[in-house]
Amino acid sequence: MGLLIFGSLAVALMLVMYTLEERSPWFVLGFAAASATAALYGLLIEAWPFAAIEAVWAAVAVQRWRVRLRKLRDGMAELNNVGTELQREALDG
Repeated sequence: MGLLIFGSLAVALMLVMYTLEERSPWFVLGFAAASATAALYGLLIEAWPFAAIEAVWAAVAVQRWRVRLRKLRDGMAELNNVGTELQREALDG
């Protein structure tokens, strides 16, 4: 019974994280962690195809998290550059 609850919570957490992905790259990482947990559940119940698919989902989500985090950091650096330019214009003008 405990294993069933563990698997159900893992899959429910996947759904929640997937729904919230657009809000922050950290939800994408949460989805990856939940997918890895679901893969562990698949291994524990010896559902090898399910475990393999969830492991692939986890790997893909980690890659998506890295890309989104990089874009976020690049955007923040660009925003910082714009702010610096505005400060210079204000001081010069």
